[in-house]
Amino acid sequence: MKNNWTRDETMLAFELYCTMPKGKDTVYNPKIIALSRAIGRSTNSVKLKLQNFKSCDPSYTQDGKVGLSNASKLDWEVCNEFFQNWDNLIVETNEIKTRLGLHQPVQIDFDDMETPIGKDKIIISKVREGQAFFRAALMAAYDNKCCFTGIDIPELLRASHIKPWSKSNDINEKTNPRNGLLLNALHDAAFDRGYITITFDYTIVIASELLLSNAAHKTYFELINGRRMLLPSRFLPDKKFIEYHHKMFKGKIPV
Repeated sequence: MKNNWTRDETMLAFELYCTMPKGKDTVYNPKIIALSRAIGRSTNSVKLKLQNFKSCDPSYTQDGKVGLSNASKLDWEVCNEFFQNWDNLIVETNEIKTRLGLHQPVQIDFDDMETPIGKDKIIISKVREGQAFFRAALMAAYDNKCCFTGIDIPELLRASHIKPWSKSNDINEKTNPRNGLLLNALHDAAFDRGYITITFDYTIVIASELLLSNAAHKTYFELINGRRMLLPSRFLPDKKFIEYHHKMFKGKIPV
């Protein structure tokens, strides 16, 4: 019987938990199989570890849901640490995966990926790794669907920051899935420019200038005004980021 889970193993499992779509945490999932082989544990052990994390995740439990009851002290420590420092999770897990031969170079060409100008290759690589994690976490949490319209074509979806990437810190905001929404390209652009926001109860609100102004606006904007957005299976948007979005576009959108 293998020893207790190490911190490195637990971190890899936690990162996988964050990017695993609902209902996909089975022993047949290729990512679970790959991790189990890399750390020398059974696929069932990895699957159960992922399910344990649900009980440590406030974005999962806050509406009454529960995970498995046997999460370890280390499980709680890892979760609590990285809920406060998402950026560090990406750095540490990438180092561990490199040592284990699990790391694959990130190839990103989506329009929602921002790259800082004038930065060296190491910093750019770190940024892209973080953005790749951010997108994967949102795709999993929203079941690969735009949370405003239900569009489910991955190439048309954007990992949208609620508090803009350029205004977010590197500790717990830029790569924090609770600072994100999964949106189609049109509504991502409108959200980013303050023509759409969400309320604290996750209702979609459209700026008045987009309402009833012409038939196209009515088709693409008015029909979702006042609807409740599709809620994620985990990483419910944090209200502090929603509040920031409201203040950023104060007066443009009635909230």
